[in-house]
Amino acid sequence: MTAYSRRETREVYIGDIPLGGTNPIRVQSMTTVDTMNTQGSVEQAIRMIEAGCEYVRITAPSINEAANLENIKKELRKRGYSTPLVADIHFTPNAAELAARIVEKVRINPGNYADKKKFEQIRYTRETYLAELDRIRDKFTPLVKICKEYGTAMRIGTNHGSLSDRIMSRYGDTPLGMVESALEFVRICEEMDFFNIVLSMKASNPVVMVQAYRLLVNRLEEGGLQPYPLHLGVTEAGEAEDGRIKSAVGIGTLLEDGLGDTVRVSLTEEPEFEIPVAKILVDRYHERIPHEKIREIAVNQVDPFQYNRRKTREILNFGAGNVPRVIADYSHFPILKYEDLRPIGHVYLPEPDKFIMKDTGADYVYTGKQPAGFDLPSGLKEIQDSSVWLENGRKNSCFPMFGRRDLADIQNRHGELNFIRLNMAETDDALMEALQGEVTAVIVAETSNKHAYADLRRFFLLLMEHNIDLPVVISRSYERISTDSLLLYGSTDIGGLLIDGMGDGAMLSTAGDMRDDRPARLNRIRFNNDTLFGILQAARTRVTRTEYISCPSCGRTLFDLQETTARIRKRTDHLKGIKIGIMGCIVNGPGEMADADYGYVGSGKGKITLYRGKEVVKRSVPAGDAVDELISLIAEDGKWIEPSAVLDEENKI
Repeated sequence: MTAYSRRETREVYIGDIPLGGTNPIRVQSMTTVDTMNTQGSVEQAIRMIEAGCEYVRITAPSINEAANLENIKKELRKRGYSTPLVADIHFTPNAAELAARIVEKVRINPGNYADKKKFEQIRYTRETYLAELDRIRDKFTPLVKICKEYGTAMRIGTNHGSLSDRIMSRYGDTPLGMVESALEFVRICEEMDFFNIVLSMKASNPVVMVQAYRLLVNRLEEGGLQPYPLHLGVTEAGEAEDGRIKSAVGIGTLLEDGLGDTVRVSLTEEPEFEIPVAKILVDRYHERIPHEKIREIAVNQVDPFQYNRRKTREILNFGAGNVPRVIADYSHFPILKYEDLRPIGHVYLPEPDKFIMKDTGADYVYTGKQPAGFDLPSGLKEIQDSSVWLENGRKNSCFPMFGRRDLADIQNRHGELNFIRLNMAETDDALMEALQGEVTAVIVAETSNKHAYADLRRFFLLLMEHNIDLPVVISRSYERISTDSLLLYGSTDIGGLLIDGMGDGAMLSTAGDMRDDRPARLNRIRFNNDTLFGILQAARTRVTRTEYISCPSCGRTLFDLQETTARIRKRTDHLKGIKIGIMGCIVNGPGEMADADYGYVGSGKGKITLYRGKEVVKRSVPAGDAVDELISLIAEDGKWIEPSAVLDEENKI
């Protein structure tokens, strides 16, 4: 039997707030004001600190900004704020060396500290590659000496989007390349007896991010390197619910693994709004122990460093090559009229008297003991409790939900699809034996264990151990929690499993107050449905909407990122499956949006550069024209669709 525990790490001192070791998981954020604006930076830092920020990061893109960190620090100390400051460095070692004498921590990016990125493929021999490492050592050593002298901590922070041409040429655009990029610098630090180090492996794709952090921990152990604390973050996560879901899928999955010592949630919003989100994520683990211990699995058949979907048989439209299915829980809300289905993406149009199904239309509704009051539209199927289904005259158009106790005595079944609801506390050898003979069953897996993610994961591993290939729906239910917590908890518990290739469907349930009026209960159903589709999108298992890879803004940003992101979203969010990168400056832009279809990057005051993939297609576009030019570019590629008349009609209803 085993219980949740955090990875043991070195303790790193960052000012008066230590990180790692037995310390709580810290939360942090980054200012967005121009670093040369001392007063503005101070005021924003204070808002962040009062929101609960424990480390304040400030960009220092040149030596001038690095020098001004001293003025910012003096003013904060004068006002009674002792929160450690972190200088964020890209491209400029001289700025890092100055900042390390002023602030409590410097963050360097190994992808651009000593290298340039030109997207070139370079061929190396062993000798020429070692010569490159000597060049890096010469450039990096002065900073390490200064950090040792001044007691300054260092974060070696790899970004998936800014791997150097050297690393890309040797390892490719991979989690391994991210890890090796950081370890080259770590080895130099250890050679110099410098261990005041924090590591990060950030990516805008949560799947890549999770794999990279896991691989980093593995390589540290294999290489006999120190167990450094980890800074967790999904970079360029975006805004609103999408940004929160994507962050939780990446960060939450690693926290469930016991990894992570400080968290930064990167949202395209004011930095003080990031702190409550980070706190909801990390505070969950303060309450994790004690929890019901989980039995260990003999063999882990899941590769934690590479995505492989669990192999399952196809049962109707579940499993095999089908996308994960979404089940909406209506068991506490009777479906009496057409409008009751609107929250789950099935919209009735009086003219021409038909339903339309949106891209985020649920696949099934679970009605429990109260069947729908009318025939559901095509594209939506009903699940009823088995006792109701057995008495229901519409057996073939609905599907039964059986429980564990029914399993041995099920006589009357649906010919194609039957759901079996199992609580993880019910898993034993007898259950595994009973499931061996099932051919039409889809399992609905749920748990009451506080460590839900691990408990559910154990069940998937148990199925794999017994060669049971039945599809599984991940079911999570939460009682009386805020919508913010629901969004983040659901994204962690369901998204983490999907990242590891587990799950053929998902159902999200919330126990609200039954005295709530109908609109409130329908809003809750809508929220749950939208959240599930957001989780599937973030885990890259079912794409139903445009994805925006937008950075959180910082002092380098060359335009109003929040306003611009909102304008682009308003014009393009009806495009299914297109990824658009919106970057405030050139630092992470071309790389971090490397898997985006199109890019919108600030390249000067009032000037935008547009990308198709990694290729620049238009430079110095006036900001006022750039959104129209972006849409023209999408249209040139035949990917533009005018917002349909059907959707226009839907919005009028």
